[in-house]
Amino acid sequence: MASLNVGNLGEYLREQRRNAQLSLRQLADAAGVSNPYLSQIERGLRKPSAEILQQLAKALRISAETLYVQAGILDERNRDEVETRAAILADPSIDERQKQVLLQIYESFRKENGTAPTGAQSGTDTADDQARMADGE
Repeated sequence: MASLNVGNLGEYLREQRRNAQLSLRQLADAAGVSNPYLSQIERGLRKPSAEILQQLAKALRISAETLYVQAGILDERNRDEVETRAAILADPSIDERQKQVLLQIYESFRKENGTAPTGAQSGTDTADDQARMADGE
């Protein structure tokens, strides 16, 4: 089977899985996908849907937007914001509540500086959405 052009999604997923100290089987079970399917995604043989990426992100406790950018679903122009959010969410030295407060402060600064849309979402989760994801809702 030929490799699909999905950027570095598979490599990125493998790295995140290893950082989370999860086996392929553990991540597959947590995300509700089959072990062979996840293996194919990591090897670049399958291109997962946005829904599957969201399930994987939830299981890895990372931002779904980060995976969307890696998969080419989200526009690259939001990459800095996505990477900042991902770095905050991945920091093991602060707890989940502190991460959410930090994300809220970050978003308020972005709005104050006119770099974040007001009202409608720009394709990124609000801090409340991310908190629900982190809590497993």
